[in-house]
Amino acid sequence: MTRFMQEINADKDVDSVTGFTGGGRINSGFMFISLNPLSERTDSANQVINRLRIKLANEPGATLFLMPVQDVRAGGRQANASYQFTLLADDLSELRKWEPLIRKALGELPELVDVNSDKEDKGAEMALTYDRDTMSQLGINVSDANNLLNNAFGQRQISTIYAPLNQYKVVMEVSEQYTQDVSALDKMYVMNTQGERIPLSAFASWYPANAPLSVNHQGLSAASTIAFNVPEGYTLSDAINAIERTMTELGVPNTIRGTFAGTAQIFQETIKSQLILILAAIVTVYIVLGVLYESYIHPLTILSTLPSAGVGALLALRLFDTPFSLIALIGIMLLIGIVKKNAIIMVDFAITAQREGKLSAQEAIIQASLLRFPPLLL
Repeated sequence: MTRFMQEINADKDVDSVTGFTGGGRINSGFMFISLNPLSERTDSANQVINRLRIKLANEPGATLFLMPVQDVRAGGRQANASYQFTLLADDLSELRKWEPLIRKALGELPELVDVNSDKEDKGAEMALTYDRDTMSQLGINVSDANNLLNNAFGQRQISTIYAPLNQYKVVMEVSEQYTQDVSALDKMYVMNTQGERIPLSAFASWYPANAPLSVNHQGLSAASTIAFNVPEGYTLSDAINAIERTMTELGVPNTIRGTFAGTAQIFQETIKSQLILILAAIVTVYIVLGVLYESYIHPLTILSTLPSAGVGALLALRLFDTPFSLIALIGIMLLIGIVKKNAIIMVDFAITAQREGKLSAQEAIIQASLLRFPPLLL
């Protein structure tokens, strides 16, 4: 981490770097990077991230994941990227089989960067196997061998000591010095059916293997979360479509269920219900305005201003090369609300001018526009 912090702090656009380890994991750390004020730099946060990502991609011993601070971040697990895609399965072995395949395929997509998983399967363990034929010839029961290993390394509770003010569990295990080295297995013996002491190495073999440090669950299913960022030139919608397409192309079985989590889930649900919400809002506004003005025409006059506001907002996003994000959607809704409010006020002014000034509809709306133009600019 010190090496990463030194390299990041040397960047021309970085003001300071703060790092710490822990946070629920024994093999990871976190850094917070503060950039210089925008007036003192020419690159955006994403451009700085892209530059540092290339610079620090080949550092030995660790992998660095960079992501900008999110305007909206909700739910999901703690991850090394901004967006999350969670795989669920009832069978843990099947999840372990498909998760690397899916993660590798997603890592090759141009719509995604910094693809990583919360799967940590590099824990050290010693796997032990029995030779059942040899055990049968030597007269050794599998249960006796299992009990031997359980008594030695399983921290088996065998009794309870009751004191006047407390009680203490009695746990059977070998001395701690014998749990630090695999050579302790060479010193273990099992009694066979004839009462003879048979060394464990005579019928068992062991070898180092990897073990998961933890198994995550969501609900009642085993879960593995794949986190990712979206590179410049692509939107979150592009990334979601690419992930769904890849899951179909891989032929992932129905026993493996993929769901978006956190910000990606909220964005997906918002986009799916967006059209229905807009239509419902338009109908509601029409009914309210119809009751207010006691007219079928005036509400349509006000609602006719909404398409121009939406199209103008989308053109502005396109002009400034800004992706259509959740924040952009909120901004468009606010803009439509402001336009609608001004349309209502203009219609009110026009109706008042018609009634009191005896003006025609055209003259009244022109006068209302002139009166509302200065406040609108403010």
